Amino acid sequence: MDRDSLTKAFLAISRVMAENRDYLIELDQQNGDGDLGISMSDGYRAVADYLAQSPETDLGRLLMQSAVVFNEAAPSSLGTITSFGLMGMARALKGKSEATLCELADAMAAGIQQIMVKAGAKPGEKTILDAIFPAVQTLKAHCGEDAKTAFDAACEAAKTGSEATRLMRSVHGRAAYYGDKSIGILDGGSVAGALVFKGIRDSLD
Repeated sequence: MDRDSLTKAFLAISRVMAENRDYLIELDQQNGDGDLGISMSDGYRAVADYLAQSPETDLGRLLMQSAVVFNEAAPSSLGTITSFGLMGMARALKGKSEATLCELADAMAAGIQQIMVKAGAKPGEKTILDAIFPAVQTLKAHCGEDAKTAFDAACEAAKTGSEATRLMRSVHGRAAYYGDKSIGILDGGSVAGALVFKGIRDSLD
């Protein structure tokens, strides 16, 4: 990964979020405030725009500023959580203008760790982590292969993880107020997480 591929990936994610904006709103309206599609679409578009015009080549600096841009464009709970993830990745890639697939996977794992620490969440609690955690673990397992193969596998893991949230009870945010009534509902945040990996995979085509 370098500046150009990072820009291309965020542009693809932005397009995927825009295409699924209404679907994410619909999911979020079931047990949230309904702004998920708006915040994800706005946030990723803002970062894609920033990366397209930034002359910076340091991946750590690009991602750290992307976290700031995202948080400003998407002032929501998942927007903040996404920013935490980007900051974790930024610290892992500080000083690098290029990163191998394995280094990228490790950086993503660092981002997830940052989310878990800052948000006090873990996989199995019906959140975005249920999609991105298995995706990154799968990516790490395949990082010795070509990027397309690795992200194909990670994308499938993210979708499977997201689908599994139907059987979970919400314990975080507004959705937690629904208690057992949240069981059977697909978590919108996990769908957004799966869409991130779909976007990255699409950028490799």
